[in-house]
Parts: sequence; C-alpha cells; structure tokens
Amino acid sequence: MTKQLPPGGPAHRPRLTRRGRLVLVVTALAVTATAVLLPVLLGGEERKRARPEPTATLVVPEGWRAGQVYAAVDKALSRPPGTTREAVAGARLTLPAGARGNPEGYLFPATYPVAAGTTPASLLSFMVNTANQRFAAEPFASGMRDADLGPYEAVNMASIVQAEADTAADMGKVARVVRNRLAGGMPLQMDSTLNYALDRSTLDTTTADTRLDSPYNTYRRRGLPPTPIGNPGEEALRAVVSPPEGNWLYFVTVGPGDTRFTADYAEHRANVAEFNARRAQEREGR
Repeated sequence: MTKQLPPGGPAHRPRLTRRGRLVLVVTALAVTATAVLLPVLLGGEERKRARPEPTATLVVPEGWRAGQVYAAVDKALSRPPGTTREAVAGARLTLPAGARGNPEGYLFPATYPVAAGTTPASLLSFMVNTANQRFAAEPFASGMRDADLGPYEAVNMASIVQAEADTAADMGKVARVVRNRLAGGMPLQMDSTLNYALDRSTLDTTTADTRLDSPYNTYRRRGLPPTPIGNPGEEALRAVVSPPEGNWLYFVTVGPGDTRFTADYAEHRANVAEFNARRAQEREGR
C-alpha cells in the first residue's frame, strides 16, 4: 500500500486519513436550543433530581480524540487546561476491561448539557454511560454477535472507520477493507493510527513515519491498535457490524468525494500515483 511522490519528493504512503480532519484541537461550546441527551436517558422525576437546568451545551463531534474532548470540557467548565485529563483516574468510569481505564472510544459524540454543578468527572461519566447504552442497543448488539466481535473490538474498528472514511457513504467499504485485511492476516497499514501515535492529522505519511516504534503503527504491527483512535459515532459502528460484501483490500482518496477501493494492487498503485500528482499540484499552488 505504499505510494511515492514524483521524482524529487519524499516517499509517502497512500492517503488513508479522512479529509477535513486537519485540526487536532478544536472546541465547540454552543448555547443553543439543540436537543440534548438528558431527556433520553432519564425519566421526568429522576431528571429533575439528577442535575440543575443546563445553562449551555457542549458539542462533541464524531471522531474527536479524547484529548480534544478533554480540552473542550476544560473550556466549557472554565477549568485550567489539563483538569479533565487528570480527572479521568478518579472518575470511576464504566469501561470495558480491555480499556484499562482509558475512555478513548467511549466519549460518545453528542450534545451534552452543562450546568452550574457539572464537573469534569460527571460529564465524562455521562459520555461513557451514553456510549455503553448506545453500543449495547440494537442493531449493534446482535450485529456484533453475528460478526463475532467483542464490543471493545468493534468500537476500536469503528474509530478507524470514522477517521479513514472520506464520506459517510464510504464507511461501509472502509469497514470491509479493515475486516478483510484482519481476516487475511495483513497489517492494516492505516495512516490514521500513525497520526494518533504522533498526535497529528495529515494527508501525507512518509516512509520514515512508517518505521515508528509504536503499538499504533499498523504498518509494522498486525491487528488492531491497543485502543480506539478516536470516539466514533453510531454510523461508523453500524458500518463495522454490517459492512457490504466485497473483496477490497486497498483504498485511497484521490480527491474529495473520490475514494477508490480495489482488491488489485496494480490498480491501487495507479490510483496512488494519481493521488500523488494531485498532492504535488496542491503544494505548488500554495
């Protein structure tokens, strides 16, 4: 799945990272009339006792990494940077054993209420409890059983799909590529996992990057990374548990809305060459 730029440029790998996710730390605190999750999760009387009326809402977009969520919570609650990250250890979050206390993947993307008494721990707990409820619901629960996937494994795969798919319509095919490569014992070779290890987001991955000694380097290590690489939404999880049939092993997004899937390596190399040519033109136009 390697790619190379035209002569004179550094060696690169195929672009496997979702376009539009180039900003790592973005916070979205919106005071709006957007419906929040609280009415869904709690009954009327319980809701009244649970917390004060929200004074604002915190929007967590699909695909955000835990670090982005922590920064947004700090800002929403007017806490010093790093407060929410430090609160994770004592938050008593209900996470799968495989997570080992790391909530990455379980900070469910949604709109959350922020009230006067909201704390980092309570907000994180709300997100994790929401994820547990949504991921255990149908059709996900039966889909995981049918696919012989554990919940944490499915969420891990969904986080990659969320990061890699250029459009929502591509998610199913990306999920099929992930499952086909895992089933065939092939390394995933996903740039999104390298970007996670390097705490960045980029369309270009160099050959040197692929030599990184990290459990998240899916060029060197087979199987899934040790944790999810972001917090996927329901659509990405749906793609994982019920992907379309197909023998695809490779994909590259040549341009916006133009992701090409194939099982033929030669065809993939041709697609990569076109991608490289476009990237070179983009750099020249800057």
